[in-house]
Amino acid sequence: MTGNAGVTRFVPKSGERDVSPVDQFAALADPTRCRVVELLSGKARPVHELAAAFDISRPAISRHLRVLKEAGLVKEEKRGRENVYALQRARLKPMQDWLDKHRAIPAKQTKQPKPKMP
Repeated sequence: MTGNAGVTRFVPKSGERDVSPVDQFAALADPTRCRVVELLSGKARPVHELAAAFDISRPAISRHLRVLKEAGLVKEEKRGRENVYALQRARLKPMQDWLDKHRAIPAKQTKQPKPKMP
């Protein structure tokens, strides 16, 4: 991971694209994609199993998976005739780092101002 203007980026392996936390948060801005990540947090799952958990078409699930894959949050592996998707836990770190950075309270703001006496 590298920093660029205060934003941590995941340094991709060969063949992967550079992804910023903003790209990742944008991918998670959809409730269906958040639910897919939740399902994948337990174990890798084939696309048909993921599709069965939703009341939308399989092509729609495939589009959601493509967005998550492009954001580096999931990886796809071909196993026989099935495409199996897995959560890329290490790729969540740039988002966590970004949140931690903005959650921290600057030292100046940690002291409460003294109330003024009338």
